[in-house]
Amino acid sequence: MSTTTSVWPDLGRFWTAANALSLTRLVLVVPITVLLWQDGSLGWLLGLTVVAIMTDWFDGRVARWTQTVSEWGKVIDPVADKFAAIMTVSVLTFRPAEPTLPLWFFGVIVGRDLLILAGGAWIAKRSGKVLMSAWAGKAASLWLALTVLAVILRADQPVIDVCLWMATGLFVFSFGVYLVRYLNAIRRSPPPSDRSAQDGRSSETTETSPEVDETGPSVERSLSISSLL
Repeated sequence: MSTTTSVWPDLGRFWTAANALSLTRLVLVVPITVLLWQDGSLGWLLGLTVVAIMTDWFDGRVARWTQTVSEWGKVIDPVADKFAAIMTVSVLTFRPAEPTLPLWFFGVIVGRDLLILAGGAWIAKRSGKVLMSAWAGKAASLWLALTVLAVILRADQPVIDVCLWMATGLFVFSFGVYLVRYLNAIRRSPPPSDRSAQDGRSSETTETSPEVDETGPSVERSLSISSLL
């Protein structure tokens, strides 16, 4: 009897303190986005943004402190980061209020994050493993947060420009880091068809081996009867 094995990895435990922090950041993106679009209360905007940044700083540390590092955390944390980046940059690029972010910066951030998400999902499906976030990606997210804060506080244009170029450089560099990691993961892991074939051969061996053992006694019994006749 053949069994169907999922090509997606088992992510294990979901509800941990660290994952709750990442989920909190994911939820906070919604009111932050609305306030940015409406050019809303500066106090609320700063407060929610700082809380979101702190959850990004603490979630990984809490997971290590409590020894609850999970595969789910490796998924939720980068997804929350990229959702926050795409939403805030999109709003700050197209909102009616000033200041806004340049269109080329929007293209760099959104294009890079979508490619990394697609690549990570493909690697997880192919190898059955979830890759952790790279330190370069965290550094890029930090400078993006500083860029968003500079725009919120209506900093002088030279300050915003420094934040823009630092964030852009780190986002491009981190994309290269992820690309190298993905290529290495592809070389180390067989494609799903090969893994399925190996699983199929092992299951066939397991299923047919008892039949050999079962036929042995019947052959011996038939031989003994023939000798008596």
